[in-house]
Amino acid sequence: MPSAHYQPLELRADHDHNDDDDDVVDLIERLDAEQHERWTSETGVQSQSNGRIRYHPQLADELPSMGGGMAASRYGRAGNSGFRRFVYIMLILLPVCFLIYFVISPQSQDSEDADGDVDPHNGIGSMMGHALNESLHICSESHEDRRLYIGDKPRSAYAQLPVIYFVTPTYPRREQIPELTRLAYTLLHVPRLHWLVANDREGCDTFLDAQINGFGIPYTHMASPMPSEFRKAKPAPRGVANRRAALQWLHQHNLTNGVLYFGDDDNTYDLRLFSEIRHTQRVSMFPVGLIAEYAISGPVVREGKVVAFLDSWVAGRRWPVDMAGFAVSLSYMAQYPNVNMPYKPGYEEDLFLRSIGLHIDQIEPRGNNCTEILVWHTQTKNKKSAVVRLENRYMDERSNLGALFRLLERMGVARASESEGLVATISKNGKSKSHAYFLS
Repeated sequence: MPSAHYQPLELRADHDHNDDDDDVVDLIERLDAEQHERWTSETGVQSQSNGRIRYHPQLADELPSMGGGMAASRYGRAGNSGFRRFVYIMLILLPVCFLIYFVISPQSQDSEDADGDVDPHNGIGSMMGHALNESLHICSESHEDRRLYIGDKPRSAYAQLPVIYFVTPTYPRREQIPELTRLAYTLLHVPRLHWLVANDREGCDTFLDAQINGFGIPYTHMASPMPSEFRKAKPAPRGVANRRAALQWLHQHNLTNGVLYFGDDDNTYDLRLFSEIRHTQRVSMFPVGLIAEYAISGPVVREGKVVAFLDSWVAGRRWPVDMAGFAVSLSYMAQYPNVNMPYKPGYEEDLFLRSIGLHIDQIEPRGNNCTEILVWHTQTKNKKSAVVRLENRYMDERSNLGALFRLLERMGVARASESEGLVATISKNGKSKSHAYFLS
C-alpha cells in the first residue's frame, strides 16, 4: 500500500501524557508512598528515584490494567498490565488499518488513476491475467502491393506515405465472405495499407486465403481462435483474440512506423477516413455512427481540444469510445511494451487505451473537429447457413447447380443435402416443376 495513503501509528515512550495518564501516575505515587517504608525495611535496599516516581520492580505488576502500558514504561519496565494494554491497542488498530486499506486507499488510487498519475509502463496485462503471449498461426502473407494504380495515380506516387495497418477481426459465418469482399473493395482505393485479417477458427481457411490474396493488397492472414474458456461466456469477448494476435504480429515485427487501426468487416468506411488517420502522432479520435441508443459515439470537442465523450453506455469507462473510433501511432505505442487488450467484454477499447498511457490532452480530433462521421457501425443480420434439399444425382456437370453449391458450402453460406432442409424450388414461367423436369 502506498505510504501516501497510510502512515502506520507508532507507540512512543516519550509521548505527551493525557489526563488518564496523570491518574495512573498519581495512583503510582500513592502506592509508592505507602510501600516505600515496607520495601526498605524488608529488603534493606534503598529504592532509586526517577523523577516523580521511585523504581520498585514488584510495583508494576500491581498497576491497574487501564493505565499499565504507559505507567510501566514510565515506571521502569513493561509489566503484565502494559502487555494487556498493548494487545488492546493492537486490537483497535488492526480493524482501522484494514478499513484504511480497503476503503480509503482504493478511492485514492482511483483518483490518481483518473488523473493519469499511474505509471502506464506497468501495463494492464498482469492485472487481467492475460498478457500478450499468443502463438501466431500465419496462414498466408504477402508484402507485395500488386496494384499498379491507386485512384488516378501510379502506386509509386504514394511511396512516402506512412503505412496504415488495418486490423480486421472476422469469424466463420455465412456473411463472412460477402462482408470481407465489400471491405476489400474499399481498401483497394487506399494506398500504403497492410491488411491484417485475423480469423476466429482453429485452422486456416484455404478459400479465404485465395480470396484475400486475389485482391493484390499487402496482407497477413492468420488463424486466431478465441480461447476455449471464453467461448461459453455471456457475453463472449468476441474479436479480442483476433486483435491480440494482430498486436502480437506488430510486436514481433518490431514495427514503430505507421498507424494502427481496428476495422471490423461489417463497418462502412468513408475513404476520407484513411487520409485523416494516416498522420496520427499519438492517438486520433472521431465519431462513429449507428452506435447504441444515441446512434453516435465520439469525442466532445471545444476549441480544437477533446474535453469529454458522448456515448450512451459509460459504465465507468474512462475512454467510452467504439473500436472503430480511434487510430494509434505505432511510434507512440512502441513506448509502452505492455500494451494489451484484455478479455473483458465492453471494456476492450477502454483498457487498451489505458495500457498505452493515454491522456485526454494528447487526443487528436479528426473529422473536422469531430463534426463529420467517417465510419458507420453497420451490421448485417446474421443467419445460420442454409440447407437446401437437392438430390446428388442432379449435382453433376449437367447444370451449374453442383459447382454453385460447392462454392457456397466453401464460403459457409449454404449447402445441398439429399435428406435435410427445404426442398429446392425450380420454376419457369412462374410455375415450379420437378427437379427431373429440368435436370434429367
